[in-house]
Amino acid sequence: MDLEVWAASGIPLLRDPREFVLELHQRHLPQPGIVVVAVLDALHHLVASASFTPWPHDTDGWQHRNALLTYLRRIIPHDLRLAEPTRTAVLLRCRDGAPGWTEQDGAWMWALRDASALHGLRCGAYIGLTPAGWQVLGDGRGGRKPHAGSWADGPVHTVTELPPRSALEAPRGQRTRRLTADRATHGEDTARSPQSEPPWAQARVAAAEPTRRTGTR
Repeated sequence: MDLEVWAASGIPLLRDPREFVLELHQRHLPQPGIVVVAVLDALHHLVASASFTPWPHDTDGWQHRNALLTYLRRIIPHDLRLAEPTRTAVLLRCRDGAPGWTEQDGAWMWALRDASALHGLRCGAYIGLTPAGWQVLGDGRGGRKPHAGSWADGPVHTVTELPPRSALEAPRGQRTRRLTADRATHGEDTARSPQSEPPWAQARVAAAEPTRRTGTR
């Protein structure tokens, strides 16, 4: 789908695109390569959203449609029983490169329109997030912030657990004796050598989540 066809298809305008993009960005902190699909109610309030990373080899509109439909089904019930849609699906795609329409944007536009129809929703706006800023493709509205690199300014969610500071500062011998004593107190097996495992719990760093779902209802 090219940009002219998209602009002429009667896509409903976002009531306040700047605030909407900011809210969606704060919820998901998308990095380049991330797609965010969101659902608005009849009053243009955000009621559900999901972010995910498409497979690199998926470049066809059918593949994008199937991915969007999968996440729409996870985050919100369909409205297929209604005579007319009351809720709207909106898509934000974060990517590197120059702003403006690309062929892959066209594939995602087609996917959004088809997935919306199959889930009983109206097809809403398509937003591109690039290093230059954000842009609602087809209606000309946009801004410099947030942009594709703004995720780095948000809170860090990847570190799930860190060792206690006191454990890190204690000498190695004290940490080993403390660990052994704690195991004995809790009835744990202490026959293993202290060198068989780290003297304190290592920090576990989780990979970036492929999916992040939110709902405000």
